Amino acid sequence: MNITLWIFQAVLSFFFLMHSRILLMPDKAIRDSMREQMQFIFDLPAGLRMFIGVAEILAPIGLIAPGLTGIWPWLTPLAAAGLAVIMLGSIVYHVSRGEASPRLMLNVVVLALAAFVAYGRWVILPL
Repeated sequence: MNITLWIFQAVLSFFFLMHSRILLMPDKAIRDSMREQMQFIFDLPAGLRMFIGVAEILAPIGLIAPGLTGIWPWLTPLAAAGLAVIMLGSIVYHVSRGEASPRLMLNVVVLALAAFVAYGRWVILPL
C-alpha cells in the first residue's frame, strides 16, 4: 500500500507541476494551435488563475517533501485534500460551461487519486 501511495503521489505531483505551468504562463505554455481547445484557462479571472497555479506548484512539494524528510508529515494528506478540492472546483467549472469531454473525465480521475492519497496518508498508512 505504501508503494501505491508513493506512486500516486508522484503521478499527482508531475501532473500538477505541468498544469501549473499552463496556468501561470499560459502564453508560453499554450501554443496557438492549442489556444482554442484551452480557452477555459483564459476565461478564468487572472487572480483566480494565479491562485490555482501557485497552489498547484506548492502542493507537489507537500505531497513529496514530508515523506522524504520526515518533517511535517501531516502536510501530505492536507496537500492531497487541497488538490481534491481544486479538482472538485474544476469539475464544477467545466460542467457549468457544458464541457462534458475527456477533460472532465481526467478531472474525475485526478480527483479520485487525490482523495485516495489524502485518505491513505491520513487514515490507512500515515507517514
